[in-house]
Amino acid sequence: VKISEGAWIGENVCIIGACVGRNSIVGANSVVTKDIPDYSIAAGIPAKVIKRYDQEKKEWISNK
Repeated sequence: VKISEGAWIGENVCIIGACVGRNSIVGANSVVTKDIPDYSIAAGIPAKVIKRYDQEKKEWISNK
């Protein structure tokens, strides 16, 4: 398990053999089973990326 610089981990999160990317957020009560990329927001059981920050556009993009 690796939690990168600037990452926020919500309460009661379980991280199982995965890495949380730089400046990413994991929502409370989530279960992380796969790596979370840099500049992402993930939540759920299992945790899925719900938003990513686009460096070029300088805005958050929702995953659909």
